[in-house]
Amino acid sequence: MQTDEHSTVTGAPRAMVAVLAAAAFVIFAQIFMIAPVLPALAQAFSTTPGHIGLAIPLYLIPHGVLTLVWGPISDRFGRRRVIMGSLIAFVVLAALTTLAPTANAFLAMRMVTAFAASGVVPIALALVGDLIPYQQRGHALGWLFGGMAGGMAFGAAGGALAEPLLGWRGLFGVAAAFGLVLVIAATVLRAIPSHAEPAADTPVASEGYLALLRTARGRRTYGYVLINALVQSGIYSWFGLYLHVHYGLDEVGIGLAMLGYGLPGFVLGPVIGRAADRWGRARVIPAGVALTAVCAFAWLRRCRPSVHRSRSSCCRSVMT
Repeated sequence: MQTDEHSTVTGAPRAMVAVLAAAAFVIFAQIFMIAPVLPALAQAFSTTPGHIGLAIPLYLIPHGVLTLVWGPISDRFGRRRVIMGSLIAFVVLAALTTLAPTANAFLAMRMVTAFAASGVVPIALALVGDLIPYQQRGHALGWLFGGMAGGMAFGAAGGALAEPLLGWRGLFGVAAAFGLVLVIAATVLRAIPSHAEPAADTPVASEGYLALLRTARGRRTYGYVLINALVQSGIYSWFGLYLHVHYGLDEVGIGLAMLGYGLPGFVLGPVIGRAADRWGRARVIPAGVALTAVCAFAWLRRCRPSVHRSRSSCCRSVMT
């Protein structure tokens, strides 16, 4: 069946969902494999963990900001062009990162990679919204978010476990290789539909975002997204260092702990998506946020004494 980005189909195009979920997995894996190998990177570049740790915000901040830009660009030039262009740029830049000679060069490459690769995941979500009916969309989105959660889990665990074997350059080489496989697969399978024609009446981006935030539903939805980002991504960024300082875990222990944290999201993403299709987003999303809050409070209550005893040492470890 021949489709374009604005057509309606009766089910999720399996090849498209598979490639996009795999792309989300690779993108998020290379983001979160950095945190557990910060000490190794600091040693390799003869700098401090605090300095090389800037690689995390230098990637995440541009990645988040550019999400607002890629949407209107894909409206005008097509989802496929943005997704494939960003994925190809990611492959090239990940490969070039392996050649970084200094810490500052590494930091610069991370920031440039964020700019280039940030068009893959958000526009993949937009493409799913274009092609898949609302009543069936949750399952496809579950696969995409499962890919993200899996990338976070396996990236963090894989970074900690594989760095002693491959080195940090090898980690980025593997990420580039997997990205190249996805580019080839998307091309051969024609997994990502091409845009019929550019949109002629693309609105100004700021006007569209402000219009969304003027509605109660828009503010509520973006509030959930903000909370999720702070809780999930924020934890992963420094969780490895926390486990090392407070519990003395080595790379293997950190990797296994972070794998256990993200693996349920990878496995249950499609299941939760089907639940959202069946019972509604308005029930599933607040339930997920509430469960996260309960778990966070339970963790704080159990670990509060350890946190207070080790706070100063933790701060010193982050800064030095």
